[in-house]
Amino acid sequence: MWSKIISYIPSWSTLFQAGLALVIPLGIYYINTSIYSLVGSKGAKSKHSSDRPLSDEHNEGHADQQHEPSSKITGNYDSDLKSIREAIGENSDVHFREFVVKKYHARSVLIFIEGMQDEKLMSKQVLEVLMFEGQQDPQRPQEQQESISNSFIKENLMPLTQISEVADMEDLQESILLGHTALLIEGMKGALLVGSPNGAIRSVNEPTSEALLRGPRIGFTEVLSENTSMLRRQGLNKSLEMKKFQVGSRIKKDLVVAYIKDIVNPDLLEEVTRRISKIDMDFLAESGYVEQLIEDNYLSPFQQAHNTERPDRVINALLEGRIAILLDGTPFALIVPVTFSMLLQSPEDYYERWIPGTLLRLLRFSGAFIALMGPALYISFISFHPGLIPTKLVISIIETRQGVPFPSVIEVMILEISIEILREAGIRLPKPIGPAMGIVGGLVIGDAAVNAGIVSPFLVIVVAVTAISSFSIPTYSAGITLRLLRFVGMLFAAILGMLGTILFFLLICIHLTKLKSFGVPYVTPFSPMRLSDWKDMYIRVPISMMKRRPVMMKTQQTKRRP
Repeated sequence: MWSKIISYIPSWSTLFQAGLALVIPLGIYYINTSIYSLVGSKGAKSKHSSDRPLSDEHNEGHADQQHEPSSKITGNYDSDLKSIREAIGENSDVHFREFVVKKYHARSVLIFIEGMQDEKLMSKQVLEVLMFEGQQDPQRPQEQQESISNSFIKENLMPLTQISEVADMEDLQESILLGHTALLIEGMKGALLVGSPNGAIRSVNEPTSEALLRGPRIGFTEVLSENTSMLRRQGLNKSLEMKKFQVGSRIKKDLVVAYIKDIVNPDLLEEVTRRISKIDMDFLAESGYVEQLIEDNYLSPFQQAHNTERPDRVINALLEGRIAILLDGTPFALIVPVTFSMLLQSPEDYYERWIPGTLLRLLRFSGAFIALMGPALYISFISFHPGLIPTKLVISIIETRQGVPFPSVIEVMILEISIEILREAGIRLPKPIGPAMGIVGGLVIGDAAVNAGIVSPFLVIVVAVTAISSFSIPTYSAGITLRLLRFVGMLFAAILGMLGTILFFLLICIHLTKLKSFGVPYVTPFSPMRLSDWKDMYIRVPISMMKRRPVMMKTQQTKRRP
């Protein structure tokens, strides 16, 4: 009797696996809870400072400037010019072009940074006008001659569209260093900023990160004004609004929030502007800084803002009720909020007919699943559950693995890490060399590893299919996330087999279900279930049937064609 009872008791390995299946989720839960409690306590300590009015933050950040009275431009040419030179400091790229205004016989100086203005425009519209035109009328009495003033200079002598006044020396210094051209005239209280910064810019080219076979061949550039004009040129829309911010405490840059006024959810717009206004950083070099500073959960591996170089994609997102964020100095715009299904969609899905578009989208969803779970499933079947594989196939796999000295998880790690290194090297190398090196390196390493008996030929096929599947994801950042999580899934599979693979997939699903992007559930319309939004998820229905905007966006106008 005891022998029969003992036979029903699982082996030590099974008990160990069951214990790990219990301990791992609990451990992840407690680690996650402790991290969030730590972050919450730090946020509570800084809550009062972050919730203070913007004026208080500004005063605190510039407390040393409050005790000193701001220096004004007095109109004394020698004194003002000396103060400007001292404020500019030893900046060799700042030039001072002194001349005489013929109309008033007044000394003047044009201050600009080399390479950041249109020299032909400044010479023709500023220097020529002030030096050779606008003489005093000898027939008019001296008392009727116009006196020198900012308003008269702007209204009568400056044929420029952009011109403004500045009276404070610190503001003048800041404007000059930002690339504006300053005009200082003897006897005039204050200076004029003429024109706008206009350095060398990259020409408009096709986006490199989102290549399409059919669609517009135009992408954003590094100039913010050019990018906003691209959005305007997509078509006439009186409701398209763009709100400008300045970000960066030391080096200031312009940031624009674009939206369609009568479509966007006002609560969403308020939340986006609130998060942007709280950005406190010396310098924002790229829109990736903004993305990381305004996202809901910075501990999540999944991106919560979609980056794109395509103006057509941004416009389509705005028409769905989303918001675009454009930063000066980068061709990548951010779209918020974002959902997981949105990362697997391409603008080309809508340019082709609905049947090919649906097929391509289904292929991307399948590729994303393979890129995430392919190696983990291989390890689970080979190491723990070979009985689930058809007999002929398992015999073939066993024959190819004869002589391989490593367990399946080690050989998968070797090949996967090699592929990732090759992929990264191909990106960093010059364009003529990168693709060739990636292809040749992959073939050489794979063939050499098989001949050396380090890995099996069947594994080479699995890793190659996994790598190709990750390339099918339209958004590069989403592909990086799946590649990262793939290694975590391999560790789960190596410890718990198929149970670990299923547990890993469930943990990913749980995390995605809890994750939000600006209040919108990340896996909408999966959860919460919104069947009306399924028309543009797995299957891209005909455009004539897509009459309503996504319900999850809670837009002011729900119909696309009201």
